[in-house]
Amino acid sequence: MKENELHQLLDLVRLGALPPERAVARLKHLPFEDLGFAKVDHHRALRQGYAEVIFGKGKTPEQVAQIVKSMLRQRTSHQNILVTRADSVMFKAVRRLANPSARSATKFHPLSGVITIERSREITGKGQIFVVSAGTSDIPVAEEALLTARMMGNRVEPLYDVGVAGIHRLLEHREKLASARVIICVAGMEGALPSVVGGLVGVPVIAVPTSTGYGASFGGVAALLGMLNSCASNVTVVNIDNGFGAGCVASCINRL
Repeated sequence: MKENELHQLLDLVRLGALPPERAVARLKHLPFEDLGFAKVDHHRALRQGYAEVIFGKGKTPEQVAQIVKSMLRQRTSHQNILVTRADSVMFKAVRRLANPSARSATKFHPLSGVITIERSREITGKGQIFVVSAGTSDIPVAEEALLTARMMGNRVEPLYDVGVAGIHRLLEHREKLASARVIICVAGMEGALPSVVGGLVGVPVIAVPTSTGYGASFGGVAALLGMLNSCASNVTVVNIDNGFGAGCVASCINRL
């Protein structure tokens, strides 16, 4: 439930258009709903401006589907629903349990392993977010970041395969990058791209190291350390392969 939805609900009670007992029924599970294996945080959208995001890895398809079903039961909320690190089996379980209106809005994005249920296209972000990837192999993580930011109410545009091995590909888009309010920069190997992007713009650059690379990249640790040691002072870093974290932080910045 969003803050404006809570105001509308209270106004309906004040005006006598909604019986108090019906309002209580709608708010009954607002703090959280205990499913036994999970406590679904229905209050999060009110506190933070976006609904709880489901991390699929480690959960059974049935558990993911039951959490989604619990979130869909909140009729007063039109928040988008996002499942990260999911697979096609989870997607089928979610679609099977979703109501007909939500079923048509439920999509699986196999490249990023993300399930989305889009119930609102409201734009709450103030500016444009760009998601930049160094190489094609970094696109799955970049897509997770892009879908996260988009589902959280932002205008998001991708700019892929513009790594430092062919820096002219990036420089072709200097004006576009300068128009961004936040940039998410995804890179593996040595993780050099965020420093270059950071030196070209005057906005926050959220660097995402990926596990793309050969043996000495140590599963993304080389890129992570390179980004943490960036000489571009507007660069900050999230964890390895954490496209979701980057998309969420970019969304928070873009709402300020």
